[in-house]
Amino acid sequence: MPSSLAKHQDILKLPAPKKPWPKISRRVGIHTSSAGGVENAAERAWRLGCTAFQVFSSSPRQWKPYELGKSQCDVMRRLREKYDLKPLVIHANYLINLAGTTSRFHSRSIEAFRGEVERALALCAEYLVLHPGSYRGGSREEGLARAAQAIAVATHEYDLAKGGLTVLIENTAGAEFSLGSSFDQVAELIERLRGIIPVAACIDTCHVHVAGYDIVSEEGMQQTIRYLDLAIGLKNIPVWHCNDAKAARGSKLDRHQHIGKGTIGLEPFRRLLSDPRLAHAAFIAETPIDEPGDDLRNVSTLRSLTPPLAPEQSAKPRRGR
Repeated sequence: MPSSLAKHQDILKLPAPKKPWPKISRRVGIHTSSAGGVENAAERAWRLGCTAFQVFSSSPRQWKPYELGKSQCDVMRRLREKYDLKPLVIHANYLINLAGTTSRFHSRSIEAFRGEVERALALCAEYLVLHPGSYRGGSREEGLARAAQAIAVATHEYDLAKGGLTVLIENTAGAEFSLGSSFDQVAELIERLRGIIPVAACIDTCHVHVAGYDIVSEEGMQQTIRYLDLAIGLKNIPVWHCNDAKAARGSKLDRHQHIGKGTIGLEPFRRLLSDPRLAHAAFIAETPIDEPGDDLRNVSTLRSLTPPLAPEQSAKPRRGR
């Protein structure tokens, strides 16, 4: 976003909420800016009304490694505990392509993903989201095999289970040569990694829609959810990326839109957040910021779509300042 908009948009430059946010029945959040240090994202997330959040642990479009300081990790842990923010989701660098056929690029991707794992463990993140990659220059089967092997190589020095970290394979929009546009491909990569690392799936609603699945009609969403359950297992989807779409169903164009303002519409998100089979999951927006306050509005929309609290859930509001 333009620097002038970014300056006026930053929630840290506005007065902090005077009261704790009311407790809600689902974990919801948004991809949150880490400007000024990744630890600042936790404060921003709480001020936006998040109960979960996602960040980049370093620049998403640069190879240059980023070293986290111990004090940053300590501040992040303290703020997460203070505001009851969980889970923390790290999204891997966009440059990483673990399914690629170019050897130098592939080795850089492995090294970059190793750094993502190291930082996610240092920050005590619960999840690290990864796009499966592009198999251009090879076959889909070869791409799946390369991606699985690269993830195994990048993680072999680390005990992810002990650190409470799970790698999540994200479904994709279906661009040419990209892995993961079908639920079966996501499931296959997960299956290849079982027994090597803790692994599960992250499902992006925009990607589901533009890949061709029906989540707009009530019947279509139920069929899609059943297919997901058969292919991956709903219990194996702890994070949903809640993004509306600018493009049409089946277009394969990955263009996110504000929740309820795109070609998916508001009701499918209400159904998603109200589904008791998905109550264990976190719902995190990756929506654009076109105007100041868009991030706050999208989180507020997600909060408004959560079902009423069960009596045992409504004992206390979440802590704030």
